[in-house]
Formats: sequence, C-alpha cells, structure tokens
Amino acid sequence: MELYDNSKKIQKALLVGIDTGEYDAESSMAELYELVESAGAEPVANMMQKRDKPDGATAIGSGRLEEIKQFCEDNEIDFIVFDLELTPTQIRNIEAATDVRTIDRTMLILDIFAIRAKTNEGKLQVELAQLKYLLPRLSGKGREMSRLGGGVGTRGPGETKLETDKRHIRRRIESLKDELSDMKDRRDRHRLRRKKDGIITAAIVGYTNAGKSTLMNTLTQAGVLSENKLFATLDPTSRALKLPSGISVMMIDTVGLVRRLPHHLVEAFKSTLEEAATADIILNVCDASSEEYKLHLDVTSTLLKELGCEGKPVITVYNKCDLVSDPYDLPSDRDSVRICAKEGFGIDELLRKIEENLPVKLRHYHILVPFDKASVIAVLRNAGALRSEEYTADGIIVDAIVEEPLWHLAEEFK
Repeated sequence: MELYDNSKKIQKALLVGIDTGEYDAESSMAELYELVESAGAEPVANMMQKRDKPDGATAIGSGRLEEIKQFCEDNEIDFIVFDLELTPTQIRNIEAATDVRTIDRTMLILDIFAIRAKTNEGKLQVELAQLKYLLPRLSGKGREMSRLGGGVGTRGPGETKLETDKRHIRRRIESLKDELSDMKDRRDRHRLRRKKDGIITAAIVGYTNAGKSTLMNTLTQAGVLSENKLFATLDPTSRALKLPSGISVMMIDTVGLVRRLPHHLVEAFKSTLEEAATADIILNVCDASSEEYKLHLDVTSTLLKELGCEGKPVITVYNKCDLVSDPYDLPSDRDSVRICAKEGFGIDELLRKIEENLPVKLRHYHILVPFDKASVIAVLRNAGALRSEEYTADGIIVDAIVEEPLWHLAEEFK
C-alpha cells in the first residue's frame, strides 16, 4: 500500500547519517533507504558526516546543517530522516533551522509498523510503542504539534492521541498494557493447549525481507502477504505443515528484524517473537544473496538468546540461493540448508532437516499385520502414524511412521 501526504503526492525524503565508527554507517544508511521506500516515500539523496559523537543541539555540525537546509529548498524535500535516535531538542532545533519536518530512524520504523499491523493485537502494540516513544517528545500545541499527522513518521493508531494532554496519554498507555496483557494470557493458554495436545511447532525467524513469508507460503500454501518490502509481515501467522513422514508441524511466521532495532521496539513486539521462544524447532532464515547475510544471522541469533532459546534446535536456512553465483560457497553443516523458497529449490532437504530435529523419535515400519491383530492398526491410525494399508490374503500390509511410545506395537510384526 503506497502512502501519500494530504496533497496525494509521494513525499520526498533526505536521509542523514552520522558515522561515529560504532557501526557500519554505509550499510545502515542503505537499510534506511529501504525503510523509507517501505514507508511509501521517495529517498532523494543522503548526506553523511563523520563525527566522534552526535552534536547535542542538532546532531550534526552547523555547516552541514546549512547544506541540508539549502538542499531541501532546492529539491522540495518534504521531510528529513536521521539514521539515529534524536532527542526532542535536536528535532526542534533541526526543524527550526531547515523549516523541514524531521524524524528519526525509530519514528520511521514505527510508521511502517503502523502500516503493516493488521490484527487487533498488532495495532495495539503499534499504538503502545508510538505513545511510549512520543510521550517525552510532546512539548505542547505549538509548531511541533502542528506538524503531526502530515505524513511519514506520524501515521498509525497512535496519531489521534497526540493532540491530547500527557495525562490522558499515560492513561491510554496503561489501558493498552492491560489489553495486551489479557491477549498474552489467552495466547499462553493456547500454547499450553498445543503442548498438551502434542502439537509440534516450528518458528520461522530472521532478518526482515529474507523471504520468511515466501517460505511459509511455499511450505503450507498459507497465503501470507509476501512483498519485497521491509516489515511486510508483522502479525504472526500459523499454518499446519504435513511432513513426508506423515507427522504434522505447526509453522509460525514471525516479524522480521533489522539492525539497531531499538530495544523498546523489540519489547513492543515481543509477543510475536515469543512464538520462537516456545517453538520446538527454529528456522533462522537469511537472504544468502546479501553481502551481509552473516551479520543478519548474528542479529537473529543474538535476539534468540535474549528470548531464552538456547538449547533449541536451530536450522540455518540460506534462502534466495538462485541469486548467488555459487551457493556451495556458503557455509555448510548438518544444521543448515540452501534453498530458493520462491522456486521451491531445496525444500525437500529442508523438510528432511525438520524431521531430523523433531522432538519425538520416529521409526519407519513396513509390516504385515495378521487379521486377528487388526486392532494394532486402529491404534496407529488414531495416532496419525499410518501412511498406507493394503489388504492381502495373508493379512494387512502396513506402512507407518511410528513415534517411540508405540514402537512396541509394531516390533512384533517385523
């Protein structure tokens, strides 16, 4: 969905970054470019300044700020987006100097979250994150307030709350927390029921735009929105996948990640990521065609540790291998697989890896069961282990994938 301002014109953005040496500033700016496009705006150009640390008043130097002002005037720039988190004072000073609306990386990501959230819970999470972030940045109904609601960085469920007083906003924050807590309780009960019913879960996690939703669609025909945009999926989707062995697994698609995702944004969407923490198997998907796929895998692995996922089986999925000159140059081990989810390449190998990491032990039986022992077949059928049965003159030929507790039933017919 393309987003427009009130004049129905696609907004033009100037990207500004500060290279302090703490991280790869160029790669971060490239990602910011994609984020701006995902918000429906046009990134016109970017400016970078090397500094030991951001300036306390305007983040950048006065000389560069004058350049930004002139560039905005010459190119009819609608808004400036900084590739760092700005303070309320910095935003006010930059806007005063340039006369151009200014947002930071966090506000931009919140804006995209607001666009992408579809479920009631997702919308509530977005509103909570927006209000918590913007509350200390509200300074009254002056110049800054008059700019709200004008385009990228100001949209979503939270925007209608911004013209009220801080006391009301704090009450709204507490109300949202209560609503989300109730939803979390219901989700926890559903997880317990799944465990009680013996449902095996596999969570698809990874960097945003790595192809997680495409993989979900390929495996389960889920019909999940799949776009070449950052944060195309925010709300978790669950679909059943029947493995070649006949075992069913509940696949769960989760929100994508980006580098330097502010901690409070992780907190806001922790409920979707908790699906990974409680899953039996984790698929860590990366875009193998990206030069930074190793960094993307590390970002995901770090978050999984924070969520307490250590010890769970993790399958590293190198996706988009059709865009790699030689996929076999990618790292390889027993817990990794190379695929192209869009074309279906490598899916059989991925399914085999999932079966190898199932939390239950399985055996394949091809046995002849006498007619007077047919009750055994009924047990296997009810357990979902039966793949096929064929009636012959000598008995019933059974093909089954049997879990360990039922092995004894099949062993006597080997």
